Formats: sequence, C-alpha cells, structure tokens
Amino acid sequence: MNTPELRARCAKALETDGDRVRRMRAFIGLDGFVDDIVHVVDKRESAERYTRLPLMAQWAERIRAAAGKSTNIELVSQRTKLGGNGPIMANAMATFGFQVTYLGNLGYPNLHPVFSEFARRAQVHSLAEPGYTDAVEFEDGKVMLGKHQSLKEVNWANLQARFGRDKFADALARSDFVAFVNWTMLPYMNEIWSATLTEICPQIAAGGSQREGGARRWLFFDLADPEKRTPEDIRRALDLILAFEKYFDVILGLNEKESGEIGKTLGLDTRDHSPEGLTRLGIEIRQRVPVNTVLIHPTAYALAVSAQGSSLVEGPFTPKPLITTGAGDHFNAGFCLGKLLGFDNELSLLLGVTTSGFYVRTGCSPALSDLIGMLRQWPAEG
Repeated sequence: MNTPELRARCAKALETDGDRVRRMRAFIGLDGFVDDIVHVVDKRESAERYTRLPLMAQWAERIRAAAGKSTNIELVSQRTKLGGNGPIMANAMATFGFQVTYLGNLGYPNLHPVFSEFARRAQVHSLAEPGYTDAVEFEDGKVMLGKHQSLKEVNWANLQARFGRDKFADALARSDFVAFVNWTMLPYMNEIWSATLTEICPQIAAGGSQREGGARRWLFFDLADPEKRTPEDIRRALDLILAFEKYFDVILGLNEKESGEIGKTLGLDTRDHSPEGLTRLGIEIRQRVPVNTVLIHPTAYALAVSAQGSSLVEGPFTPKPLITTGAGDHFNAGFCLGKLLGFDNELSLLLGVTTSGFYVRTGCSPALSDLIGMLRQWPAEG
C-alpha cells in the first residue's frame, strides 16, 4: 500500500510534529568504516572513458570464466565516504535534527578525516581505528569487501577504558532512542550487550526507564547480514536482543537476505520471497523472538510486524540508483523517526522508504523538509 492519500497524511503529520525531533536524543553505535564506492569496468574506451558492468551476475560470470586461469578486473572509485551501519544511520538521524551521540571505531586516537563532517552534526566518540570497505555496486545490488581487523578492539574493556562505563550508562539513560547495529562484523558485540544487560540496564531502570510523557524508550537492532556467523552465535544474539525487551521497546530490522538467514536459524520455511511470504516470515520470526516490532525491507517495499498486526508499504523504487550502500541504514533511520514521533507502523514505513528513496537518488541524507517535499512530489518510477 502506498497511496497519494497516505503520502499526504504522512507529509502533514511530519510538518506538524517535526519540530519535536530537535528535543530528542539518540545514542547509536558501535561500528565505523571508510567506504570506497566502486564500479567494475566492462570495457575501457580511453584513459577517461569506460563502460560499467551493470549487473552482479556479469561480474560473477567473469570471475567464473577465469577459474583455473587468471584475470584482471579493474575497479573505478566513485567516491569515498563515511561507512558502517552505525555512522550512516546516525548521520541520517542527525540530519533530521536529532541530538545524536555516536560511539564506534572512527579513528584512534584521532578521528579519521572522512568522519569530520559527521562530527560537526553529532557528538562523536571513537574506540579504535575504522574498518575499510570496497563497496562494489551494481544496478541490482552490491558486494561489500571488508577489512575488519580493527573491529576486534570494539569490546567491553576498551569501551570502559576509552569512553567510560559511567558515560556509557549516562548516554543510554538520557536517550529517547538507542541503536546497536552491525552485530555480524563486531565479534565482541554479544559481550557488550551482555554487560549492558547485567550492569547498565538495571541501573537505568532504577532511575526511570521511560521517556518524557511515559513512553518506553526505543532500542533498534540491525544484525547486518549474519550469514558468516554460526547458528549458535545468531541464536545467542537473538536471546540477548529479546532480553532487552524488559527495558526497551525493541525493533529488530532485517533486509530480505537477513530475514532468510534468521528464518533458517529459527527453523522456519524461507522459500517464499513474495510480499505475502515475507510477511508470514516476519510474523513467524516475531512469534519466536517476541520483540515489539520486526522489520523486513526488500528493495521495492518494506513491512513491519508488531502487536497491532502487519503493515506493508511500497517504496519509490528506481532501477538505476545513484548509490545503494547505506540505503538500508537510511530506511532504518526513517522508520525510527516515525516511531519516535508516535506514528503508526504504516506511516513509519512510508517515512523509511521515502528516506531511502531520497538517498539512493541523490547520495545525500534528507532533511525533514526534503522528506515532506518528496512525499508531496512522489517520483514517477515504481
């Protein structure tokens, strides 16, 4: 569902309530990457001109054909930017106007220059050097080639030594919204979550676990493509995520591939990738991991499952995006914007797909005025 009436209602609600964003605090972490967005060369026409391989399968076929031999594949850098699920989501929320505190691995002891502009929008703290990613983009998807050595330094001991246990507790206690993202690439995230649950959350609860007005705080999780982690690790992470529901209203965000990985880990049937099939999968995931809300966001639409039922909203899909790396993080930021403003799942999903749709077309994070404009002048594609 995505009608002009729904978009008009969403634009009006955002116009009416958007000023509240500037009074809200968000704490987000714990990763950090320098992303190099690259294209694969098909044919080099001159020193300045080339044609690009548009489809991922074409790259796969070129590699397959070289098996047992060798080949030379040229990558052309399009832009270097801040990366990691956390910095991208946090930067988007700061652009909305939230008071954002970010903790991750953005350079240590000095901040990497790629995060300088982000640091002007948010309070930024770093535990370690960033990871590095070559994001190989195609019209139908992307392959993230990462160098993750420094992510081992994002652990509970360094968090306490380089940021501070009391500062961490205070940041969580003062925030209306918390997000822990990129579990897959952070090998000690379970350790940090476990310590937070046992040492920090009871302390926060003793001081009052609700936001102004009596609402519970929101806590968002993004596992980030857990395929390389073992089923035992994934189940442990899901157990920890569910344990946070005692203290927060928890949102578990999944893209289409991630929903399949979680479904397999939980012993669910993941073969049906239709909207109806993914909705059923979302319902079944939430039955086994009964958090407040389960999100699944393929490229063309997004759905949410909560106690109020399931909702699905189509997005402004474009077959030729300017950029795709970070699209899911922008969707997450837009959906959480809606929930923090008290919107229902349908309006929050619409904000999510609008935020993502704006980003993949422009390469920029939208301000609230950009979202209102796009809702009122919806793109023709899709």
